[in-house]
Amino acid sequence: MRKNSVKNTIVNGEVLKALAEIIRSEIKDPRVPQFTSVVAVDVTPDLKNCEAYISVLGDDEVAAGALKGLNSAAGYIRNCLAKKLNMRHTPEIRFHIDQSIAYGVNMSHMIDEVISADERKHVDNQN
Repeated sequence: MRKNSVKNTIVNGEVLKALAEIIRSEIKDPRVPQFTSVVAVDVTPDLKNCEAYISVLGDDEVAAGALKGLNSAAGYIRNCLAKKLNMRHTPEIRFHIDQSIAYGVNMSHMIDEVISADERKHVDNQN
């Protein structure tokens, strides 16, 4: 199975939905806030490993606590995932903080700064 095959895309989508539901309804760890969402999932073609990217509403300290809580509950989450999905292998799950939203906001601020600096330079040149 190729990495970007239709089967792998379907598996990624099903695992993402199941993980989001498990984290929302099954995890009772106080380190994992209620506003924790699964942004992306990458299951290897052999279905043995899964990289799950999460986003947490809060600062870096809250996100680090959520990451620790989810990684400590990875076995339980895998067990719940096996019950929800009928797969030949239930993948080992590793959680990562998704930095794409913060990166996008940072890039947006940098673009705004460049545009405002360019506008100031343009206004100064006209005077």
